[in-house]
Amino acid sequence: MLPEPLCSRRTFLRGAVQTAAIFAAGDFGPAGISAATIQHEGDVQPALAQFIERYMRAMYAPGLTLGLVHADGQTTTAAFGLSDVARSQPVTPEMLFQIGSISKSFCALALLQMRDEGKLDLHAPILEYLPWLPIETPYGTITTHHLLTHSSGLPDNPPVFLSDRNARHQQAFKPGTQFHYSNLGFDILGHLAASLDGRPYASVLKTRIIDPLEMKATHPFISNAIRAQEAQSYVIFRDDLTGLRDTRLEVAPREVFDGAAGCVASTPGDMTRYMTMLVRRGAGPKNRIVSEESFALFATPFIEAEVFGPGAHYGYGIAVDTLAGHKLLRHTGGMNSFASSMQVDLDGRVAAFASINAMQGYRPNPVTKYALQVMRAETEKKPLPEPDAIDDPRTIENAAEYQGTYSGDSGSAEVLVEGKGLVVSIGGSRIRLQRSSGDNFAAEDEAWQEFPWIFLRGKPTKQEAKAPITELIYGDKWYVNSAYLGPRKIAAPKRYASFAGVYDSGTDGIQIVICKGMLMSGGVTLVEIGDGLFRRSDEPNSPEVLEFLYEINGQCRMLSFTGIPYWRVNT
Repeated sequence: MLPEPLCSRRTFLRGAVQTAAIFAAGDFGPAGISAATIQHEGDVQPALAQFIERYMRAMYAPGLTLGLVHADGQTTTAAFGLSDVARSQPVTPEMLFQIGSISKSFCALALLQMRDEGKLDLHAPILEYLPWLPIETPYGTITTHHLLTHSSGLPDNPPVFLSDRNARHQQAFKPGTQFHYSNLGFDILGHLAASLDGRPYASVLKTRIIDPLEMKATHPFISNAIRAQEAQSYVIFRDDLTGLRDTRLEVAPREVFDGAAGCVASTPGDMTRYMTMLVRRGAGPKNRIVSEESFALFATPFIEAEVFGPGAHYGYGIAVDTLAGHKLLRHTGGMNSFASSMQVDLDGRVAAFASINAMQGYRPNPVTKYALQVMRAETEKKPLPEPDAIDDPRTIENAAEYQGTYSGDSGSAEVLVEGKGLVVSIGGSRIRLQRSSGDNFAAEDEAWQEFPWIFLRGKPTKQEAKAPITELIYGDKWYVNSAYLGPRKIAAPKRYASFAGVYDSGTDGIQIVICKGMLMSGGVTLVEIGDGLFRRSDEPNSPEVLEFLYEINGQCRMLSFTGIPYWRVNT
């Protein structure tokens, strides 16, 4: 399960780069994206349909499904592009898409029902309900409220039950004081809902949310049993490389997932039924799903959550934001091979859901945002707005800031501006870069995609409003330019050599390098907080930790990432 801020184990450790990988499998590559490829089914406002087609071509999305709720209560469903690319089979509105973390709002509403029934005190210790829960809480008691708002201090992605039955999930900060996205927290809430209701969590969702909303096509449990009903979906072919907009994809393998963090698969039609209930502030087609008081709690901005954007907060299983002065409920969902977005304008009484049948590092937020803007403009009888520009990672407006000569123990690198793009000349190779995020880039040449290309800034001078670029890092290679004023040699502790290397869990990998005297992964510096225990330097209070174990003949054989084992791979 990938949350909106892209905080999976993989993105934690390789993920200073947050970029869109682009579809290029078989005979469906960048050159194959055409108007014919993105024909759609459904009566969608022409400006919105044209934007979606442009967006899909720019992002190389194979297919997209769309559900809209209009201010008058009418709904629209549509499908764009292809499900089975090899057979040119289109996406249809009847196909299931995995909605990922949007499922968290389903869990929150089911628990709020139980609150209405007097079964659940949101502020009682979670251990009173689940005394078996393998957690340690040195910073304070964790409640259902803390889990619903991602403020428990627990880590993100480990399973509830670790392979070591004596292990416990470690809390990292006082509950309620800060936001840290936790899929683990919502999987715990799924166990809470099942325990309180006395039935499996999938049955809880079906009985309490799905059936009352007449979502007849929706499944509360992802398994092989529904695969024939799903849109075919795609994953990155080489997920050990930094992705960019010409990365090859392949058909996704089977998937089984029943955790409350992201277990729902739905159609755009059923999602319009769900969003209609949200627009009506908890009222279903026959009865209320939750009381008015509980819906108000659901939509309360309890805690600041800037990972969702400036000014965003989090309620109960949903982000709470504003759009043009209106209160907005929104969430995204990232599964292994689906990327989704839902936005609900409570004041404008319009809502949009979109999902793409590939995991390429992005979420279709621009589609749902523009859909809301179009529907609001039509309701208010105003001119249609222009959509936000679709980012082109090859266009680097501030490219001149990076150009120059960089040198280091590995030789030199020349960074050149070509048009509005950047090229690195190194070791006889000319490597074109695409921007990933901030000062981080990915190479278009697969031979140079093992690591992100990261530029670092020095301190601004009195004459400069912005700090100048002074360093360039690629894996364990460190280069500096003439503006760099720091030390040129930084020795690492000798024992760090036993930590460096490649580790694999069987589903994803982690690469640890030594650079500038420090351990790094994905361009992120790791800070030692105990003997062989590390945390990201940019998240000093994060519960996500790495521990190096079993040193044999000068090499650690295992890396534990927040309780998940990764084994050394010697290549």
